[in-house]
Amino acid sequence: MEKTFSFDDGVTVNRLGYGTMQLPGKGVWGPSLEPQNAVKVITTVLDHGVDFIDTADAYGPLFANLYLKKALQQRPDTKVMIATKVGFTRQGPNKWIPNGRPEYLRQQVELNLFSLGLDHIDLLQLHRIDPTVPLEEQLGVLRDMQKEGKIKHIGLSQVKVEQIKEAQKIVPIVSVQNRYNLIDRTDEDVLNYAEQNHLAFIPWFPLATGKLANDKRLQQIAAKYKVGPAQIALAWLLKRSKVILPIPGTKSVAHALENLKARDIELSDQEFDDLSELKAE
Repeated sequence: MEKTFSFDDGVTVNRLGYGTMQLPGKGVWGPSLEPQNAVKVITTVLDHGVDFIDTADAYGPLFANLYLKKALQQRPDTKVMIATKVGFTRQGPNKWIPNGRPEYLRQQVELNLFSLGLDHIDLLQLHRIDPTVPLEEQLGVLRDMQKEGKIKHIGLSQVKVEQIKEAQKIVPIVSVQNRYNLIDRTDEDVLNYAEQNHLAFIPWFPLATGKLANDKRLQQIAAKYKVGPAQIALAWLLKRSKVILPIPGTKSVAHALENLKARDIELSDQEFDDLSELKAE
């Protein structure tokens, strides 16, 4: 199993990252009830070899970025690739409305830079394509900011294959962040396209193990490796494709450390196939 993924310019990261979405308050709205703990979760994963962290201006909004900024300040010598996203407005808990107007996207890139304490963004992904704004305008402003040195790489989130192809005519695309996990493989064609074109595939909601916890096959495999169902689900993703970069999120230091155990699990082909059959159940 490939342990790392290399982006086009040779930047290499460990394939199991961390996502900050669970750090803000309920409904991904407002501050964490334990802001110091939120920072500690990030510093803990950094201390244990995680060098790819996913965040977004919409998480909080901005609170997740601020916790990440504090964590990075506490680990100034740690090399880490930061991926963030723009394109969603927030009106309250669990409310997300796309906005792809160029002036809004430019504003949010600047706010990401400010709230993260960075002079450039390693990977900037369009959180959602706004159907009311021409794609050329949405990606055009990101392309302009890339030329200005404020963005290094550009990616997309929750898109179809045809949308990726259309985007690639406008600007180089290096990543796709779609919903995908052990029992939700609706976007298998997007993953296959990413694999064929060496695009990082960053599955959001990578676990979804709640419905599987009582499955005997999953329990047996988890018992064999002395881990929980979540770690087996992550190990399955890592084995599924060498371009998958899972970003399991948690606001618990203990859970973060448990998830990292998935890096050391080498599922057999038979175990992988048995788990793959859970899709239809």
